[in-house]
Amino acid sequence: MEERLYDLIFICMPATPEEEITKLIGVLEQAVNDRGGKLEKTEKWGTRKMAYRVSKQREGYYVYMALRSAQGELIKELERRLRVSDPVIKYMTVRLDEEIKRQQKLVGRRDRRAKRRPRKTAAAPSAAPAGAGGGAAGPGVGAPPAAGGASPANASAGEQNTPTS
Repeated sequence: MEERLYDLIFICMPATPEEEITKLIGVLEQAVNDRGGKLEKTEKWGTRKMAYRVSKQREGYYVYMALRSAQGELIKELERRLRVSDPVIKYMTVRLDEEIKRQQKLVGRRDRRAKRRPRKTAAAPSAAPAGAGGGAAGPGVGAPPAAGGASPANASAGEQNTPTS
């Protein structure tokens, strides 16, 4: 089974002492190591304001952990420990390797498609500058009127444009 990459973020009560948060992180690190996972990174983001109230709290102490594991049981165990921990008010685990695989697949598809398409060469510069006479003046200017149609530049207020024979 291949190793999977996970992001785990949990929020503790804002009044939780720093020592208790450090102890909780230690317990989670120990659980990761015991079950054969690898803890890539742990960041304490500190107290931040939340977008909405959670357990009657407007602020929370955020902790971020990035880990690798080949077993889904490890994630279940970490979430169980977070659920029964009193200071934790919210947690979320996100599996990242699926997203990385999908992005790599899209990049591969884009590269294959780019190889199939011939490269566009730069257009040869024209003899006349862009502002002089060419099609840069806008639609209908300098072009012959369409057959049977009225051109706003040629038609008078009461005249109809009819082809003459």
